[in-house]
Amino acid sequence: MNAQQDVDLLEEDSPQENGVQTNQYSAISPPASPVDQEQDGGFSTYFEEKVPIPNDANQAFSFRKLWAFTGPGFLMSIAYLDPGNIESDLQSGAKAGFKLLWVLLGATIIGLLLQRLAARLGVVTGMHLAEVCNRQYPTVPRIILWLMVELAIIGSDMQEVIGCAIALNLLSVGRIPLWAGVLITITDTFVFLFLDKYGLRKLEAFFGFLITVMAISFGYEYVLVKPDQGELLKGMFVPYCAGCGPVQLVQAVGIVGAVIMPHNIYLHSALVKSRDVDRKNKNDVKEANKYFFIESTIALFISFLINVFVVAVFAQAFYNKTNMDVNAECNMTGSPHTDLFPLNNATLEVDIYKGGVVLGCFFGPAALYIWAIGILAAGQSSTMTGTYSGQFVMEGFLNLRWSRFARVLLTRSIAITPTLLVAIFQDVQHLTGMNDFLNVLQSLQLPFALIPILTFTSLTSIMNDFANGLFWKISGGIVILAVCAINMYFVVVYITALNSVLLYVFAAFLSIAYLCFVIYLAWHCLIALGVSCLDFGSRMPFGLSRIYLQNEMDTYTLVER
Repeated sequence: MNAQQDVDLLEEDSPQENGVQTNQYSAISPPASPVDQEQDGGFSTYFEEKVPIPNDANQAFSFRKLWAFTGPGFLMSIAYLDPGNIESDLQSGAKAGFKLLWVLLGATIIGLLLQRLAARLGVVTGMHLAEVCNRQYPTVPRIILWLMVELAIIGSDMQEVIGCAIALNLLSVGRIPLWAGVLITITDTFVFLFLDKYGLRKLEAFFGFLITVMAISFGYEYVLVKPDQGELLKGMFVPYCAGCGPVQLVQAVGIVGAVIMPHNIYLHSALVKSRDVDRKNKNDVKEANKYFFIESTIALFISFLINVFVVAVFAQAFYNKTNMDVNAECNMTGSPHTDLFPLNNATLEVDIYKGGVVLGCFFGPAALYIWAIGILAAGQSSTMTGTYSGQFVMEGFLNLRWSRFARVLLTRSIAITPTLLVAIFQDVQHLTGMNDFLNVLQSLQLPFALIPILTFTSLTSIMNDFANGLFWKISGGIVILAVCAINMYFVVVYITALNSVLLYVFAAFLSIAYLCFVIYLAWHCLIALGVSCLDFGSRMPFGLSRIYLQNEMDTYTLVER
């Protein structure tokens, strides 16, 4: 049989849609290539170049291939190391000692499983989650989803701005006021955006450098404090919290909320598109899924270790410490921040700012400055990944292709305005206190990432042979239900602590609308998971019994399930 006959047979076996040749592993075709977009509108994107994958066909595992796939997982893992996570870590150590390390471990493992789904969606379909949502959901739900994800990105951006401003204030010994630090973060992001002009791999290497800075900075604190290794291992692997109360329970819930970020699901599904994978070749797709999972596991393991460093430092040095203890120590060392700790026996309350101060009081100025460097690295790296998340989400949901500079200018302006006002007219306690509200905000957005990713990775019309099996459908559903329930508890605790009837009424109205939309997404998800008794959508205009898929002519073809 000659080569032409082989081609003819392949064409006969491949389905056609409106006369356009497709392959069973490309049911959803990607949008126009970045090169085409750049030629059409001068638009540049993270995917201007794709990393080639070496051909080691005879090897079950290849370090060369793993290196080629290394990058997206580490960029994704930065969201597990943002200032919000660092603050959650230090508060966990100060309030519960080592007792909640197992919650951090469990949350990281759950995060890895969810990131696996996101990566698989991007690899198999060649499209990221926002693009798939754009093609699968009707207009109104699609716009609501976009708004919710944008809120999550802006909230995350505010946390990064706060972290960077505090780090700059600590590094300058107060010479850079908080409001000036906030303003500096406007410009630094634009400077970093120039980095991707030097190539994708160099950009990924720079993010690797920032992760290394965090590991060295917080690792230094860990070595300096010398935590009890036995207690650390016990807290990590024994799922029990002896003597814990409501304070520790809320902190445990906060750990889950800080680790699992909604916009990170959208980000990871897009980052994997930067590798040159032949989606029409089932073996290549399977191999890409394997290596991306290995890379994500390594990246999240490193981020977990860095988080453990922070928890252990504050668990060993400051668990059960009182304000009076810290005040006396800071007074002895001549710290200018002694007034942050009132003369009472209340348990020490720490945040990113106070954390650096108490480290300086107990372990010397070097501990404070190195802590601030770690926070600055966390804030800067998270800022960049937030920028890419925002770009992918806007492109996917709205087909609106802005330059990165215009995109950053918009979201950064929205994020900085309230932060700047608080920094000017309030103090650092109010600035760091915003993190609690921002964690609640992101907890509310979680269903809008987790439910769609489980829905679409479970549909054979989208994923074909790579759709979730029964185990992943059940375990994924249970995990997402548990994560959403935990975060809703966190939200309820936060709202009830406000003690305002007006806020209660306002929250009640919002809750009704919020729950209605979550139920709508969950209904679609259950149908995708195989609960066919709910599939009465064929009699409704937005049912999942009819799936819209985009073919290569960028038109919609109605495909019957």
